[in-house]
Amino acid sequence: MENLMAMAVFARVVEAGSFTAAARRLGMSKSAVSKQMSRLEEALGTRLLNRTTRRLSLSQAGLAFHEHCARILAEAQAAEEAVQSLQAEPRGLLRLNAPMSFGILHLAPAIPDFLARYPGLRVDMDLADRYVDLVAEGFDLAIRIGRLEDSSLIARRIAPARRVICGAPDYFARHGVPREPADLRWHNCLLYSYLRSMDEWRFRHRDGGEEVAVRVDGNFRANNGDALLGACLRGLGLSLSPTFLVADALRDGRLVACLTDWPDVDTSIHAVYPHRRNVTARVRAFIDFCIERFADAPWDRNSSPAGAW
Repeated sequence: MENLMAMAVFARVVEAGSFTAAARRLGMSKSAVSKQMSRLEEALGTRLLNRTTRRLSLSQAGLAFHEHCARILAEAQAAEEAVQSLQAEPRGLLRLNAPMSFGILHLAPAIPDFLARYPGLRVDMDLADRYVDLVAEGFDLAIRIGRLEDSSLIARRIAPARRVICGAPDYFARHGVPREPADLRWHNCLLYSYLRSMDEWRFRHRDGGEEVAVRVDGNFRANNGDALLGACLRGLGLSLSPTFLVADALRDGRLVACLTDWPDVDTSIHAVYPHRRNVTARVRAFIDFCIERFADAPWDRNSSPAGAW
């Protein structure tokens, strides 16, 4: 029992990746965090962390021990949150993960309004396109875009996320315009690395019918939507991009949409969070706020493009 505090510190060090970052999250000094780790390793009689000048890594014992510490910490947080959920006003720290482009363009501008509405809250937002383990990394919830994989997470849809195939006018002038999905095989397609089926784009005709899957390829792929947008604007190739990212470029004619009769299969935006008996007030408040703000896809309002094929 006397090691519970040290176990919590250890879990935070692993999540944060360094003593300095963990100390900042915990409101402790770096030396206090280091002492807690040394005492814990001494009490257990084994090394939990391998320390170098550049990074920390878990030892084999540390890996096994962290699983239990993370679970204990999650249960402790759940106990605290069960009480907090009874309060009318959400309070405390909300740890949020979101994709880079959507986070910068839409979530970040919304956070000040959210905090103005709930002054008792603090937000720690992590922007990364990679998949994160909410429980192991200590997040309250994540924003995820696209088809969700089966998991133990609870998901709530907060907005539609329409994707369009688009390119620069210069690209179409040089390479022609695809008239049906199969034509994409002859075009340079810019690929998003984190898509589960990166090199296969799926469509369904506006009039209905079966899904159509097309194998695509190109000379540039990236794990960030803004990088692909920049290449598309320069005329390198065609991108299958969400309108929340390309709506402005479509409106002013820097990009033009094609295959508009073949919309992409729905890729909604969801808020996902761990399955807990009591959803915390702060998680519920944030999801409700996002639905209120984004449910009608504000980036698509008055978004008639300057031109489309």
